[in-house]
Amino acid sequence: MSGFVDKPQPMQIPGLVHLHTGKVRDLYRNVAGDLVMVASDRISAFDWVLPTEIPDKGRILTRLSLWWFDKFADLVPDHVLSTDLPAGAPAGWEGRTLVCKSLAMVPVECVARGYLTGSGLAEYRQTRTVCGLALPEGLVDGSELPAPIFTPATKADVGEHDENVSYEEVARKVGADVAAELRQATLAVYSRARDIARDRGIILADTKFEFGFDGDTLVLADEVLTPDSSRFWPADQWQPGRPQPSYDKQFVRDWLTSPDSGWDRTAEQPPPELPEHVVAATRAKYAEAYERLTGTSWD
Repeated sequence: MSGFVDKPQPMQIPGLVHLHTGKVRDLYRNVAGDLVMVASDRISAFDWVLPTEIPDKGRILTRLSLWWFDKFADLVPDHVLSTDLPAGAPAGWEGRTLVCKSLAMVPVECVARGYLTGSGLAEYRQTRTVCGLALPEGLVDGSELPAPIFTPATKADVGEHDENVSYEEVARKVGADVAAELRQATLAVYSRARDIARDRGIILADTKFEFGFDGDTLVLADEVLTPDSSRFWPADQWQPGRPQPSYDKQFVRDWLTSPDSGWDRTAEQPPPELPEHVVAATRAKYAEAYERLTGTSWD
């Protein structure tokens, strides 16, 4: 059992039709047929969307995504049309709302990995491969790979796990030409982002992208290179062979799995509210990631 602890009710905004409530974002369509994407302050862990929000999280994700989209304009177009609030939208949507092109989305999570950890590490320990790609012997948690790799996954519903798949399976699903275009774009964007992050003292271990088509043009969509979709590690603390410190929601995961939470992850009960110190530490980590990457103050 997993999903939302308390699923929010969509807001009714004149001129907007609610399409979907995801883990973090609410999606609407406006009268022009464009998508209106609103990033909430919700946070998820262990396939649960938690009952406690992280203040400013949605605004940090939105502003960071816009900063990154700018960096890739010559590599691949993005879906952003405007940051203007739709007429009648509540003031709370300010800074967390994007008006975007409506795309034919590709049903693949496009994951790039430059370092071995997470589900890739789990697969490597069993088979010495990740998504069917053979890797050298002797790699450990946090090892840098010889070169970045494209390790796609299927998109899962809220409360379900994405499942790693082979490149060949993606080619069967979307066609060989589209699969090749996805791999090329994913690795190009990852490689540039990795170099930008490295210059700022951050390792971009892995990340995932979503793409769609505007006619025949591949377009980068959703959000990009935030602590929700990426593993960012402080470069000066990188030490292969152990879990790495990271700019993400690790404070939340650590508390939920600690005796202090009183939560049994294996049971069917939803997780509890987060205490104030965990909320504050998590918000600070998201803000720190934004500030270190962009070189500008969040507040």
